[in-house]
Amino acid sequence: MAHGAVDTAAAAGRRQPAGEGIGEAERVRDELGDALGAAGVKLPSLSLDAASCAGTAPRVLIDLGRCNVATARALAAALRREVGR
Repeated sequence: MAHGAVDTAAAAGRRQPAGEGIGEAERVRDELGDALGAAGVKLPSLSLDAASCAGTAPRVLIDLGRCNVATARALAAALRREVGR
């Protein structure tokens, strides 16, 4: 599973709010990781928040995780470049 994914098989059969299911969250997490990678940024802990995937109707959160100072600096620079467009 990419980027520290949560096991979607374990969540099978759960009711999901439209657009907020675990599968959708995994796709968005991967899109974010790809976009960040294209900007030269890799968040090493990018994943789904396991606690938010629990329950019969989970409200899945994407955990951006922790990063070192160099990664935070690269992320800030990428955001500044995007805002400057």
